[in-house]
Amino acid sequence: MLRMFGLLALAMSVNLGVSANDDLRMLTAEDVFELEWADEPQVSPDGRQALYIRRFNDVMTDSTRSHVWLVNLDGSRHEPLLADAGSYSSPRWSPDGTRIAYMKSETGRTNLYVHYLESGREALIGSFEEGPGDLTWSPDGGMLAFSMAVKKENESLISKPAKPEGAEWAEPAIVIDRARYRTNGDGFLDLAYDHIFTIPAEGGTQRQLTSGDFHHSGPLSFTPDGEEILFSANRHDTWELEAREADIFSVNVSSGELTQLTDDPGMETNPKISPNGRNITFLQTSNDPEPFVPTAVFLMNADGGNIKDLTGELDRRAGDLQWLSNSEITFTYQNRGENMIGVVNVNGRRRIAVEGIGGTTIGRPYVSGAYDASRNGALVYTKGSAHRPADLYAYRNGRTRRLTELNEDLLAHRDLGELRTFTYESSLDGLEIQGWMITPPGYQEGKTYPLIIEIHGGPHLAYGPHFSAELQRMAAAGYVVIYDNHRGSIGYGSDFANLLKYKYSSPDDFADHMSAVDWAIENGFADENNLFIAGGSAGGIATAYAIGLTNRFNAAMAAKPVINWVSKVLTADSYINQIATQFPGPPWEELEHYWRRSPLSLVGNVETPTMLITGEIDYRTPISETEQFYQALQLRRVPSVMVRIPGSNHGIAGRPSRLNAKTDYTIAWFEKYRVTERED
Repeated sequence: MLRMFGLLALAMSVNLGVSANDDLRMLTAEDVFELEWADEPQVSPDGRQALYIRRFNDVMTDSTRSHVWLVNLDGSRHEPLLADAGSYSSPRWSPDGTRIAYMKSETGRTNLYVHYLESGREALIGSFEEGPGDLTWSPDGGMLAFSMAVKKENESLISKPAKPEGAEWAEPAIVIDRARYRTNGDGFLDLAYDHIFTIPAEGGTQRQLTSGDFHHSGPLSFTPDGEEILFSANRHDTWELEAREADIFSVNVSSGELTQLTDDPGMETNPKISPNGRNITFLQTSNDPEPFVPTAVFLMNADGGNIKDLTGELDRRAGDLQWLSNSEITFTYQNRGENMIGVVNVNGRRRIAVEGIGGTTIGRPYVSGAYDASRNGALVYTKGSAHRPADLYAYRNGRTRRLTELNEDLLAHRDLGELRTFTYESSLDGLEIQGWMITPPGYQEGKTYPLIIEIHGGPHLAYGPHFSAELQRMAAAGYVVIYDNHRGSIGYGSDFANLLKYKYSSPDDFADHMSAVDWAIENGFADENNLFIAGGSAGGIATAYAIGLTNRFNAAMAAKPVINWVSKVLTADSYINQIATQFPGPPWEELEHYWRRSPLSLVGNVETPTMLITGEIDYRTPISETEQFYQALQLRRVPSVMVRIPGSNHGIAGRPSRLNAKTDYTIAWFEKYRVTERED
């Protein structure tokens, strides 16, 4: 059936090359398995080609796989380079552009290969039980450096009796005596430390360069003569309890001798040496006990002297440093829901090279994106839109070229919701908040629709005008979906981000969200009898907190929420940094403060039908948090349901079927409480 489109929707369809007469279909769960997106671009040393990771969802394995494709920067010769069974990672050009190193997971191990472009042959360079990271070529192409975890034996507290041959005993006890003993995604950690290695590029034996019970982190950067490798590390004896401390070091490739180049308080990370070897750029983040602190681009001499801040006045979180030339450095930073590629010269003069990179998060519309820079001024980057995940783009000499169209065969034939940007004032203090709304396909001005407000995580993250499979499917179900970058979001400066200091969650961010709902009602498109609220992680906390303060919502979906801050910070993997920066003290000193911020303290007020969705091995917001709220709601006889995701950590939408399940359960729950006819 043909739908009515507004002028904006019609213009969008024409721009995408779709006839207004095409029979467009709604986006479905099945379509999620057909999505593709570009990631990890790498421009060739001569600036003429780029390789990139082409990610796609595999319906047969319910996983996201990654192949490597090659494209010329003039848009020609777009072809697969590494695209057989399996997934590839970390493709890296050799300095002369004749070879590509890459990783591939096979039979439970991670293998390092070098692919020779002219012959098409490849060589297995190394095979590792632990997955290497930070793969980097030496300047002469003779070796590769990488970081990798090295296991260490635990000291035993007891002497075990000998087990007779053939005896079957219970699994031995696990003894933990470290502050950092498990993480979300990896679970309980082996006793291991990340070290720097090298291996000959033609194959051979890897050699460990660093030692000690410390983690040595990339990205790695060779000096131009190939004699030193730069990295960052916290080599203090108290490193486990120092969440925001790291310094820049170099290690001599021949002798393994370490040289410490910085020792300022805070984190100095991501060192990159200039092509001429004279300067080192790096990122610096202070150790101030604030929930959010900006990250600035710094510069120093190659010997560690003459340190200066190049971007401190920007007041944003900089990342992904690269040298564009001997005098200019590229970096990313977020600004008002967009990710930018900035350029700063060694004197601190700044400009924007590219606005709005992104498109590499498929579920929800988070700010994202990746890029690479060549020494001849070429940039390759990922960029999507409200209607498309990331494609690959190139920028050089002020000109931009789109290199791929990965989803036109699918999304050009889908009736997607239109996205609009808006701003509104918070009822709390008049603070301006930026938000976005997705209207359902066939949206008609003057008609009211059921409304979903969807709240992002973090809280020090940000949404933007980006493609979201989850929110587009909600819109396809007939809902107007709104989302906002409430106080606490990044991309608006430190003062804005730290407005939630000691107030996450609280009536403050609640006021921001409810003001967005009121804005939607006042503007005549939201049905005040059909209001719904959803969010994940920090958004799940905000959702659970909100329904303790208001009964205006027909139903709620809180994904992976925190319900009791006392139990959360003493069971989750993020406790060291979280207690130090988001609370005035530990829970045994500030119990009332922790309780006041906990949604559990408001559960006696809740009447809203509530769905909770959490992974069973989530160590960021453990499922015990969800269980507390669910059981409290059951005791109070509030309609509630707990959806447990077996084998899933905090990333409950990390597999295509689970992204669909999360969306399907949310829509089904809301439909159950959606008012279809109003009583007179």
